[in-house]
Amino acid sequence: MSHVETDPAVSAKVDSYLGEVLNLTDPVLDAVLAANAAAGLPPIDVSAAQGRMLALFVAMTGAKRVLEIGTLGGYSTICLARALPAGGRVVTIEREAAHAEVARRNFERAGMADRIDLRIGAALDVLPTLEGPFDLVFVDADKPNNPGYFDWALRLSRPGTTIVFDNVIRSGAVADTGSADPNVQGSQAALRLLGNHPRLRATAIQTVGVKGWDGFALAVVGE
Repeated sequence: MSHVETDPAVSAKVDSYLGEVLNLTDPVLDAVLAANAAAGLPPIDVSAAQGRMLALFVAMTGAKRVLEIGTLGGYSTICLARALPAGGRVVTIEREAAHAEVARRNFERAGMADRIDLRIGAALDVLPTLEGPFDLVFVDADKPNNPGYFDWALRLSRPGTTIVFDNVIRSGAVADTGSADPNVQGSQAALRLLGNHPRLRATAIQTVGVKGWDGFALAVVGE
């Protein structure tokens, strides 16, 4: 692969092009990003293309109940909620109360508040209080706790549930088996669990773009 193909500036330019040609520009989601920035939230939301992908996952799977672990300012939550059928619901968990308040205002701005159940607290404390099954689980929280999130994603699933782990490639560091980075170790743990569990069929996809070099893991729960 040539240097041009991996140049971050080129990747960002391609993302911009895709946004235009695929009509990904969205004033409501742009306002969400602006509100997040104004509140000092870290700029780690999914990209517009990734948000559309999440919405398509909901549509393709026919999901009515979605669980999101890691809300931040609610950008991805809104993408998931918009794709739900009538009566569908997203349960999303955010550890930081200040972030959750920003997200709550964003949900109202987007007209999605009635589709979203926002829970505040550490996810591993909140997850035992939830009732499954969920049709789709999106895990995008602190990486060192991925093994615990994996366990609860399975407990709250059913045959056919789709499970997505975000940010598993870590700019390629995931392949460093000697890494001492807890985030890398958490991603490696998630991939091992997804790959070795007898009820799961899983894959992982590398991505480039405005969010840099990363990727996601995707699995479907079997019988």
